[in-house]
Amino acid sequence: MVHGEREVLPATTRAEAAEALREFTAAYNAADKAYDSSLDADHTTGALAAIDAARLKAGRVNNPRGNPGHAPLKLTDARFTIPKKAGWPRWFLADAAGNKGGDVRWLLVFTRDGLDETWEAAYLTLVAPDDLPEFRTDRDGWAEAVPADAGDLAVPPGELSEEYTAYLKDGGDAFAEGPHTSAWRTLREKKSTRPGLATQYIDEPVTNGDYAPLALRTEDGGALVFFTTRHFEKQTAAAGASVPTPNKSVLALTTGEIRQSLTMEFVSNEVALAPAEGEVEILGRIQGLTSAKGE
Repeated sequence: MVHGEREVLPATTRAEAAEALREFTAAYNAADKAYDSSLDADHTTGALAAIDAARLKAGRVNNPRGNPGHAPLKLTDARFTIPKKAGWPRWFLADAAGNKGGDVRWLLVFTRDGLDETWEAAYLTLVAPDDLPEFRTDRDGWAEAVPADAGDLAVPPGELSEEYTAYLKDGGDAFAEGPHTSAWRTLREKKSTRPGLATQYIDEPVTNGDYAPLALRTEDGGALVFFTTRHFEKQTAAAGASVPTPNKSVLALTTGEIRQSLTMEFVSNEVALAPAEGEVEILGRIQGLTSAKGE
């Protein structure tokens, strides 16, 4: 008898991975067309589910009859990186070209907790083709999953979310410069010093359950890591002034009355290259507003 929880096995077959991607794309398009999160809820989880459900909720509030600008997502040239591992969750990476976003690769991480469960997309990031690393594989082409507590990396996958949020607050040398690190910190500093409007930021690591980081060993001994963070942005107007009116998508997710302040909550999913030594490079990041509160 094969015990799936103990045997080191490929997470799935390539044919099943391709079918999971097809099913996800069909559900994602149906949900986007109708602005109805129930249509793809069974195919998303974790960070992607939080971002996607909020986007669809806002869309439904503003367009009850559905998405007037719907254009179906088409994913082609799909490649699948499937790790061998013991226990659950099992997971794999789909890397495809999309008809949206320009010349980037769509990276989707699918996960499930049992043989009878549907494959769900937990992470979705967009990465420049030249930034994708080579993965370490065995002679049968199966990849290697990197544990969250791997001690042979500059930052273990399980600590990346906390390290990244600490970096956003205080800076440091753990991360390479780029649009999602040094440039984002610079942009925040500019926004926080606008006359008449104070902007505060709070960043929180998210690492539990469906938001757990997932990592693949790269050919050079490093890892490609997918992880989640949560971000709060609070805008407070000076006495006698008011907070700038947010757009209708933000308003659709806002509770309370916006008088003196607006606090927005975002979920972000990142993909990073963690080397054996040196700086971690954030290759891609997608974030979405999940809620807002006016006071």
